[in-house]
Amino acid sequence: MNQAAAWLPYCGIAPLPDTLIGRWNGDPILLAALLLAALAFYRRPGASASQRQAFAAALALCLLLFVSPLCALTSALFAARTVHHVLLTALVAPLLAIALASTVRPPRGGLALWTVAHTLAFWVWHAPPAYAWALSSNAAYWLMQASLLVTAWGMWAHIRTAPMPMGIAALLAMMVQMGLLGALLVFNSGALYAPHYLTTQAWGFSPLEDQQLAGLIMWAPAAGLYLGGALWLLARWFVAEEREVAPR
Repeated sequence: MNQAAAWLPYCGIAPLPDTLIGRWNGDPILLAALLLAALAFYRRPGASASQRQAFAAALALCLLLFVSPLCALTSALFAARTVHHVLLTALVAPLLAIALASTVRPPRGGLALWTVAHTLAFWVWHAPPAYAWALSSNAAYWLMQASLLVTAWGMWAHIRTAPMPMGIAALLAMMVQMGLLGALLVFNSGALYAPHYLTTQAWGFSPLEDQQLAGLIMWAPAAGLYLGGALWLLARWFVAEEREVAPR
């Protein structure tokens, strides 16, 4: 059985390098949903300039993730899927938390709950059986994307409103778990993801090398995003403390 018959991912069968540039996703339902989301946001009153900019950046990233050839590349390389998930959860989600801050309250439950929920969602969807399911069913694919984005948004929305020490702790916890998952992928002795057993060779990788590259992406740049966020909050905390103790 060939790969195209075994796996039918939402973004289409794995492209070859010379066909990637033409593999844009023109799904009318997806494009309509993004357009309606943009219209709903920009027609609502009260959004600040920074919130509008944050939403525009989130929308541009969504076009990159789901419409551009990156979508098709994720069918070929698990490393590309990793980049996709990191951008979705570590950039799109906090941008949406900023953009929706004045109209959408953080979801019920505290920061710890949503940090744990997002961690569980990330690990579950990177378990080989769940990942294979997501690449064989459009419904499962969108369940994966939605659960990752919603739990990440819940976490980032609470980070915005929680005391800074709690926000820093949550981001450091995310850094650690991302590094741990990356290390497990790097040091595993075998390739774990069946949908990519026959899709990586055209790109110059064995399935194991593709998996190890994905692990390195999680281990270094992805974990670094959360470390950077924690350091930014720490700097803001120090500035706030200095203002409180400064003589008036």
